[in-house]
This record gives sequence, structure tokens and C-alpha cells, in this order.
Amino acid sequence: MAETKVQKQDVVVTRVFDAPVERAWQAWTDPELVKRWWGPDGFTAPVAKIDFRDGGTSLVCMRAPRQLGGQDMYSTWAYAKIVPMERIEFIHNLADQNGNKIDPLKLGLPADFPQDVRHVVTFKAQGAKTEIAVTEIGWTPGQMRSLAELGLGQCLDKMAAIFA
Repeated sequence: MAETKVQKQDVVVTRVFDAPVERAWQAWTDPELVKRWWGPDGFTAPVAKIDFRDGGTSLVCMRAPRQLGGQDMYSTWAYAKIVPMERIEFIHNLADQNGNKIDPLKLGLPADFPQDVRHVVTFKAQGAKTEIAVTEIGWTPGQMRSLAELGLGQCLDKMAAIFA
């Protein structure tokens, strides 16, 4: 049986933050700061257990607004490589509240919601500002990829508000 190869697309969102690299970096490592930006507009982040080290795994939770059901959705960030003040590489997966990986289909998500999404976050100093680029590697083109890009942009906008 011939396998059809679906062309994958990365999600790439870049922002320049009004903060030096050290402060922008902290937004990814300090649980209280992560809670302020994780999740798209209208969502909150009641949990951010950050184990920020090579081989560590963080557990984050975004809570949907009440009008969208109010459910909690957990994710893990399994760190593969950390270069301080320059680069963070991690694998994102959906999880239960204990950090156990969950198949997106079991949560009722569409088949084009991937597992094991590799993320690369880069930091570039621009004087007193910092450019952060977040790349999510290997999405299948479609609605979930578009929603991921929209949500990531909204997360980074919320992060920018921390430094405003």
C-alpha cells in the first residue's frame, strides 16, 4: 500500500519585546510569569510547574473561559536543549494533570492535532529590547495549524504586555 506523504508546515511567530534578554528569558523560566502569558486571549493559566533544565519537563495548564466550557487543558514541555539567553528547545505534548501524555484524539481534538511537537525558541538582543522567535515544527496544514499560529501570537502578545 502506497503511503501518501503529507507536507508539513512549521508555525513561526516572532515578536520584539521591550525588555533585555535576561528579562525576556525569565518569562519562560519563572512560573509566575508563565502563568501570565500561557494560553490565547480569554484563557488563564492556573498551573505552571517549571522544571527548566536539559532533560526536565514542565507542566502547564490553560483554562478555557467559562463561556467556552471552562475546562483545564494540560501540556508538558520536555526540554531537549537549553542555551542560556539564546535558545530553548522542547517537545510539547498534551497531558493529564499529572503530566502523563494524552493522545489529542482522546480529548476530542481533530486528527491534525500533532503529538510530540518540537519547539525552538530563540532570543536575540536588540539593544534594550529582545526579539523572540518561536518555531513549532511539523504541523499538518489545516485548521489546527492555523489555530496554533493564532494562539501562539496571542500568547506572545500577552507576554509583551508583561514588559509594557
